[in-house]
Amino acid sequence: MIKQLPLKLRAASKNDVRSQFAALCYRVRDEKTELLLITSRGTGRWIVPKGWPEDGMTPADSALKEAWEEAGVIGKAEDRCLGLFSYAKMIEPGVSYPCVAMVYPVKVKSLAKVYPEQGERRRKWMSPKRAAARVAEPELARILRDFDPKLLR
Repeated sequence: MIKQLPLKLRAASKNDVRSQFAALCYRVRDEKTELLLITSRGTGRWIVPKGWPEDGMTPADSALKEAWEEAGVIGKAEDRCLGLFSYAKMIEPGVSYPCVAMVYPVKVKSLAKVYPEQGERRRKWMSPKRAAARVAEPELARILRDFDPKLLR
């Protein structure tokens, strides 16, 4: 497998589509896959951890960093992109930017009790089918519903 290289970022214009990196956080218990969803800070809807690219980090490492900050995930990210989804990122009331989020699998070893955004979000383990039904973005729902960690080997 080809190793991803760290990114070198350039300034964006305000009309550019923004890219984010998202973490599909998973664990396998009793041979059943569970996915970790979190709530957004603004509306409280169910989402996956995601954030902006970081200079000098790979996309998978950026996704893992967001999983830590937003959900307290301690784990390992894979360099394989599972897919992408689009959405409108609300910057302030009435102002949003088009975004595309690339999704990277993160195998969760444990969840920290104390993490940067612990008081701002809820987190919950769900089956892939239930997680897919909870998210608003159809492309993300398909990625969650179809995820099989056995295919990562």
